[in-house]
Amino acid sequence: MTGSAREFVVEADGGSRGNPGPAGYGAVVLDAATGETLVEAAEYLGVVTNNVAEYRGLLAGLRAAGELDPDATVHVRMDSKLVVEQMSGRWKIKHPDMKPLAAEAARVFPPGRVTYEWIPRADNKHADRLANEAMDAGARGEQWSPSTSTAELDARAADRAAPAGRTAGSRRSEDRTTAAPATAGEAPDVAAAGGDAPPTGDHLPRTTTRTGAGSAVSGGAAAGGASRGGRGEGDGGEAAVSGGGAIAGERVLRAARTGAGSAVSGAAETPAAADVRAAKAVASPGWGPPDMGSPATFVLLRHGETPLTPQKRFSGSGGSDPSLSPVGREQAERVAESLARRGTIEAIVASPLARTRETAGIVAARLGLAVTVEEGLRETDFGAWEGLTFGEVRDRHPADLDAWLASPDAEPTGGGESFAATATRVAATRDKLVAAYAGRTVLLVSHVTPIKTFLRLALGAPPESLFRMELSAASLSAVAYYADGGASVRLFNETSHLR
Repeated sequence: MTGSAREFVVEADGGSRGNPGPAGYGAVVLDAATGETLVEAAEYLGVVTNNVAEYRGLLAGLRAAGELDPDATVHVRMDSKLVVEQMSGRWKIKHPDMKPLAAEAARVFPPGRVTYEWIPRADNKHADRLANEAMDAGARGEQWSPSTSTAELDARAADRAAPAGRTAGSRRSEDRTTAAPATAGEAPDVAAAGGDAPPTGDHLPRTTTRTGAGSAVSGGAAAGGASRGGRGEGDGGEAAVSGGGAIAGERVLRAARTGAGSAVSGAAETPAAADVRAAKAVASPGWGPPDMGSPATFVLLRHGETPLTPQKRFSGSGGSDPSLSPVGREQAERVAESLARRGTIEAIVASPLARTRETAGIVAARLGLAVTVEEGLRETDFGAWEGLTFGEVRDRHPADLDAWLASPDAEPTGGGESFAATATRVAATRDKLVAAYAGRTVLLVSHVTPIKTFLRLALGAPPESLFRMELSAASLSAVAYYADGGASVRLFNETSHLR
């Protein structure tokens, strides 16, 4: 490195309105000594995920810095804990769409000349506004243009209006780590699956180079503001708002991020605001890793009663596939009303069996959402025990029942599914859905064994714990999954909506 090499700060961000959905990124190159904005970059990406958009922003910022001075040293600041940890080498990159982006970013500068720092989203306003400008432009069928950007002015205005200690000048300078190979470590990535084709290597963003901080921009604020529907990455909080904004979700999130307490626009705390506050408490230091961004939150709904439910008969995926009883349909209506009042559900995924699809359909009609069927959420196959009570199984197959109660590897009589096999299936389904719904709140309509297994795995409890949980028909449970692979059980067997 020559003595004349410069030092740059790169701030980058990316977002997706849907995850995957219409996405864009923004990146800023600053002079490290003066804070002067040297380059702005932004681009509308089409339909990709949040994580891919964030990596694209990082790559654009590094490339822009390299064009200014290939011998420079660069300090990257991003509000994506995932990207910072992966590029610093502490978390492993496993998602196939992100591996080539991370590898390409690591090649822009030689190892040792780039460091990474996580900053709160409130301190990443400039790049955030550029990303939103790019997404707004894409919604109009255009590409972002530097000549109409007001991102820098908007960010400065927001800094001036921010409470003390939350301005851009308060960005953390500690914990700067030199980037290591991006495949080290063990923590998983949480990129959304599907729709994310990595860009070609020569697909460069449209940029503007600034020779001074006062570069001319057109008047007026950019359309669309800071709404990034699927992202919702706050200070460790939960993005528990509906995609349709029925409870003014972005205002709730902003209130949570800025310390506005439980009041939103002077109103009493909404259920969603309470969810955000609870999520921030769960994710705060002393409880778990802070600043993990918005988790993928699974609200686990057991289907309503069938004619077999009050008789306590084995009813798995290998039996008669009963529909809901009149009582079960009423239960589904009640849970639908409860979820509608809360307003946090953004998607619905159901087991393929009739009772879960019927329950999900009733809820979906009330919430105005579609239902996605997921085979991995089906109930265990109980083999020859289907339709029998526990006592009847004890009388007919005592040895098989004793073995089943003693070992998760034992199968029900007639070649049913063991609890171990169910757990393997549920874990694979969990990973698939966490990736697909990163940062979102999704209702999973399933059955006793899969829901208990989600909870058992989240708690790290042994297989025998399945026999120590009571799960009522039409009950709600909830688990949040964070970017570092951690999980937090938030609710278990909630039935107040049925009373």
